[in-house]
Amino acid sequence: MRASYLFTSESVAEGHPDKVCDRISDEIVDLVYREAAKTGVDPWTVRIACETLATTNRVVIAGEVRLPPSLMKKDKDGKDVINPSKFKSAARKAIREIGYEQDGFHWKTAKIDVLLHSQSADIAQGVDSAADKQGDEGAGDQGIMFGYACKETPDLMPAPIYYSHKILQLLATARKKGEGDAGKLGPDAKSQVTVRYENGKPAGVDSIVLSTQHLDESWDSKKVRQVVEPYIREALGDLPIDADCKWYINPTGKFVIGGPDGDAGLTGRKIIVDTYGGAAPHGGGAFSGKDTTKVDRSAAYAARYLAKNVVAAALAERCTIQISYAIGIAQPLSIYVDLHGTGKSVTEDQIEAAIRQVMDLSPTGIRRHLDLNKPIYAKTSAYGHFGRKAGRDGSFSWEKTDLVKPLKDALKGDVAKAA
Repeated sequence: MRASYLFTSESVAEGHPDKVCDRISDEIVDLVYREAAKTGVDPWTVRIACETLATTNRVVIAGEVRLPPSLMKKDKDGKDVINPSKFKSAARKAIREIGYEQDGFHWKTAKIDVLLHSQSADIAQGVDSAADKQGDEGAGDQGIMFGYACKETPDLMPAPIYYSHKILQLLATARKKGEGDAGKLGPDAKSQVTVRYENGKPAGVDSIVLSTQHLDESWDSKKVRQVVEPYIREALGDLPIDADCKWYINPTGKFVIGGPDGDAGLTGRKIIVDTYGGAAPHGGGAFSGKDTTKVDRSAAYAARYLAKNVVAAALAERCTIQISYAIGIAQPLSIYVDLHGTGKSVTEDQIEAAIRQVMDLSPTGIRRHLDLNKPIYAKTSAYGHFGRKAGRDGSFSWEKTDLVKPLKDALKGDVAKAA
């Protein structure tokens, strides 16, 4: 492991075309869970995999679902079909809250197509009844999921992605509040922070890149920097900005046309932004638009939860966890732990054994333990699914550190040595 190096991560704002699509997809997940609760439908039966495409004044929503009756209607032949009205309303709400009221993309005038259809019976039979009989549900797909945590920031996230997110969050808040010239920024933005590490720890910022949409066509790069620099410095807080730090603010000069009017967006194209900014492996599966029988989402949340609790328990400075699944099989095929040489008198195989004791990693077990059958997903769609504060509504439950004691208890004598 290198001691001194540069590492870079990027983030994108909620108005980035791909993030608009992630938001719409997750608003629809929330809509389905809300309708289930409202109409007395068992939320465990909800199934949704929703993809969104956005371009100039056009949104297309497609995917597979199992819906509460309140989201269905009868066609002319008396057959049950999906009622598109509430899905369209959810999409318009998302676009409005992000802030798009532009000629090329406006929440009122965008044409929205809803092309959802029923979930495949072949997939449903594998998910509804686990083939290994080791859980109520089988995994919604095969795949590998990773979780990661480290001691670089208060939320146990890698510093480059943590600060890249924070810059855009502060700018979005200022834009929506209409704070001075920040109120003239547009919803679309990208940030990138290069952190200089010394002795394996963040020591300073080597370069900063920010491209942000602005609604005043007279602004140039210099003017944009005047507006955004105070927010960037606030976001970086105690992390020093190097004296020779390279600043690239709107390096193309002008950024007026933004969002889906400037570039088409798709759900699930920002998986590294959503996770650890490239500082940890990624299994390749996207999160947004999926109910939590899909282990792409739920098992990635569980892996982060476990890794964070390992680090919070002072068992290691860094922790990577991989979990793998087969479609229709409840229990994971494998659990792999890497402490990156930072373990405190405990080994990876001891942690792996402890993990199996403290948490049932079947889809049913994860959903129950983290209480995931709720409309809590729209807020995950921008600024990362990890490193966020657990909410009173049950959101970001995977960021809690309530497994510290159970992990230590499971490790028993090994943890006593670590202390």
